[in-house]
Amino acid sequence: MSTLQTELIDLQFLGYPLAIAAYLLDDGTDAALVEVGPTSTAETLLRELQARGVALERVRHLIVTHIHLDHAGALGWLLQRLPNAMAYVHPIGAPHMVDPSRLLSSASRLYGEMMERLWGEVVPVPQERLHVVRDGERIEVAGRTLRAIDTPGHARHHHAYLDEATGILFAGDVAGVRMPGTTYVRPPTPPPELDIEAWQASLAKLRALPVQQIALTHFGMFSDVERHLDELEARLLNWAVFTRDLIQQGVSESELIQRLRDYGNEEMRQQGADPSNYDLGAGYELIALGYARYWRKKLGLS
Repeated sequence: MSTLQTELIDLQFLGYPLAIAAYLLDDGTDAALVEVGPTSTAETLLRELQARGVALERVRHLIVTHIHLDHAGALGWLLQRLPNAMAYVHPIGAPHMVDPSRLLSSASRLYGEMMERLWGEVVPVPQERLHVVRDGERIEVAGRTLRAIDTPGHARHHHAYLDEATGILFAGDVAGVRMPGTTYVRPPTPPPELDIEAWQASLAKLRALPVQQIALTHFGMFSDVERHLDELEARLLNWAVFTRDLIQQGVSESELIQRLRDYGNEEMRQQGADPSNYDLGAGYELIALGYARYWRKKLGLS
């Protein structure tokens, strides 16, 4: 096994630890980031790079698993400050980084007046500094090879990246949300693109890979890969049945959110996890709304 180092950078989202991670890959000459977070945390990211002795001129690769603002919102802003960097983005997401107007419109429907505080300014990515990554493509960065795996389910524009030298899988959100020191895995299912069947197929892809560790954006690195993925899939499906039944009963969105919160928090207590630590990475409101949209579309409900 290689001795290559992968460093987790806690972006201190809204001043909180354990919410959003970026991963630094550095061979002393070439440096890469997997995930960059939102612009609201970008100054923290730059400070952390400099504190680690990484000159900004050496950062040449900004790789995001998908274009949700908590993972990729800072791309354009960072490219203005990292003169030698390229952005690496899924084909479906790439146009929305060049022209983020539709992305911002969609996010604004979810976050409203909280947009600026949560995510900061979203700067367009120049086309000439954007590399569109294809499924199965291998990217040579920081002395290693990252293989892109198309992994829809959480979002259609989602890649996981396997570091072929170390067996670390940078999983974005397709492998769920989990806090350090716990075993509990929460499925992040925001609207509008939740696709449970596609997510199951993506998890089957991940199980077939030689993964030694999962690196989650929310939050940290975990070695119990098989157990982790099995728990995620079981809960993804269990919550799907739970929410489907409530939606068929005609409950309101507010009641759906509260019922799922109570149900999920009881599960967490049984596993000794703290619900509050998970909510910044995957809050119940967006999880419930994602399931609601999925089921209303699938069941032909208004």
